[in-house]
Amino acid sequence: MDERLSRVSRALDYRFRDPSQLADALTHPSAQTSRKAGATFERLEFLGDRVLGLVVAEMLYARYPDEPEGDLARRLAALVRRDAVARVGRALGLDGALVLSKGEEEGGGRDNPALLADACEAVLGAVYADGGLEPAAAIVRARWAPLMDETPAPPRDPKTALQEWAQARGKPLPIYTTLDTEGPPHEPVFLVSVAVAGEEGASGRGNSKRAAEQAAAAALLDRLKR
Repeated sequence: MDERLSRVSRALDYRFRDPSQLADALTHPSAQTSRKAGATFERLEFLGDRVLGLVVAEMLYARYPDEPEGDLARRLAALVRRDAVARVGRALGLDGALVLSKGEEEGGGRDNPALLADACEAVLGAVYADGGLEPAAAIVRARWAPLMDETPAPPRDPKTALQEWAQARGKPLPIYTTLDTEGPPHEPVFLVSVAVAGEEGASGRGNSKRAAEQAAAAALLDRLKR
């Protein structure tokens, strides 16, 4: 195993039986020479996303035994959001370990939260594929428990938080606009924008209009906080 992979393996505190699993997880599709090869990263990302959601849900269920489903769902959504997963990816050193195409490299791909989040999920998928659920769950527990500690109260959903932000400043309610619908009819992806008077808007995607609106509201809130 080369030093690049070894650094990530040490950060994970996991030794791969098949290091090629980790190599695949750290090779972005942009750097692959064929679509078939690039699909390996995407398949691991798909797997890791499900592992992450399951383990974080299990952690929340055990930690907050008296909370209703709605509060748990908001906590889960916040913890598996792109920016939270990207934070963990940076902490694991994935930004420096990724193999990217020249275009992605020059375009700032190593600092792209979406790319880092995808890579983090792919790495979790690689651990699961290599060693099963328990080592992958151990990594999630170790890395996501501190994120849980940062938010003692259940987070508000982004649409509600954005509405309260606007009302507190005497602004009209946010306006949501569906910009586009992508994908096949049985699996559409909605693109929605949100605007608040006097502020630059934001957009988000989701498998339903509501999910896209929540994503757009979250993106705008992130910008307003910065």
